[in-house]
Amino acid sequence: MELIHPTSSRSPFYNSKEAQIQRVSSVINHSINRAHYLNHVLSFSRNDMPKPTIIAHDYMGPYYVMSYSIGTPPFQLYGAMDTGSDGIWFQCKPCKPCLNQTSPMFNPSKSSTYKNIHCSSPTCKRFENSHCSSNHKRKCEYKVSYLSKSMSQGDVGIDTLTLNSNDGSPISFSRIVIGCGHKNSLKTEGGNTSGIIGFGRGPLSLISQLSSSINGKFSYCLVPLFSNANSSSRLNFGDTAVVSGPEVVSTPLVGTTGYFTNLEAFSVGDHIIKFNDSSLIPDKEGNTIIDSGSTLTILPEDVYSQLESTVASMIKLKRVKDPNQQLSLCYKSTLKIDKVPIITAHFRGANVTLNAVNTFIEINHEIMCFAFSSSIVPFVIYGNVAQQNFLVGFDTLNNIISFKPKDCTKQ
Repeated sequence: MELIHPTSSRSPFYNSKEAQIQRVSSVINHSINRAHYLNHVLSFSRNDMPKPTIIAHDYMGPYYVMSYSIGTPPFQLYGAMDTGSDGIWFQCKPCKPCLNQTSPMFNPSKSSTYKNIHCSSPTCKRFENSHCSSNHKRKCEYKVSYLSKSMSQGDVGIDTLTLNSNDGSPISFSRIVIGCGHKNSLKTEGGNTSGIIGFGRGPLSLISQLSSSINGKFSYCLVPLFSNANSSSRLNFGDTAVVSGPEVVSTPLVGTTGYFTNLEAFSVGDHIIKFNDSSLIPDKEGNTIIDSGSTLTILPEDVYSQLESTVASMIKLKRVKDPNQQLSLCYKSTLKIDKVPIITAHFRGANVTLNAVNTFIEINHEIMCFAFSSSIVPFVIYGNVAQQNFLVGFDTLNNIISFKPKDCTKQ
């Protein structure tokens, strides 16, 4: 399937009037906010505590977008693909208030296969923040609230979900559990999608619900942001998602929440930057989440400081300031790709070599900045810039993540 970033000219939400510096600022700001969101939500779920109703910051941002259809007859929607989310929800008619959705809105009454779930159903209890409706119908309802006083609230139901296969023919999956939002007030950035398609490891994510059909496997190959190539990223399921070949490296998945693995060190030339115990989560296992929704790679402050100073010491050019005042290590765009030091991410059992496309991001035609940042978050968020031009495979049955270098513009 095609996977499109909202900053791509191929996106249905692309704003041609927006300058690149604005697009970059938006994705970086979203990365910073998302670090707080993931810290808040995952710190609860990783400690086997119930997830809170209130979660940090606005959810909708510049995620990769996928097209899918819901209902019978199939109704096309654009959803934000998110490996850090565990459910599927989207805006439905009637709604009040409504998201500023530019694409048509799904009406469950027009689908012959849509059914509401009763609140006594075991499925209802598995949907995040679900409860019984206050009326006599006793429908299963959900509500997701945000610190900025925005939220999505609606019915939990089941319906047929349809995806397009390689040859363009549709493949349908029946009785997929979805959230149909009738009250929605979310601030959106970088594209007005209909909602979220959760690719996480929770029981009601798309991956978990399709698990028997796709053998728990999916992969993606992300083209570089702001690439001049007229190409889009690719999303694969099942047998087509298998990552194989001589250049493949793999690392174990840890835990049951999110795509956590162990990142043990970075190396830049002969310099090795290890993670101290103080940089890790309490059990010192699974200190890194592989995240499609974050642009930057977010590191604990001590690790970031060492990495930045090491990279800066190896680039013999004068530093400049980020015009957006978001990133700290920036240079004129005269910085040649072959002058950018190679950084190796040393995962447990897998060394991943990061080139300039993975470590620097163009702010505008004059300035490029280091695509890493620091945070008080006690784990690493391995963002999508670091994953560009890699085939990244997720095997949720065997608990493995694999990386294979690939030119993702040639697919």
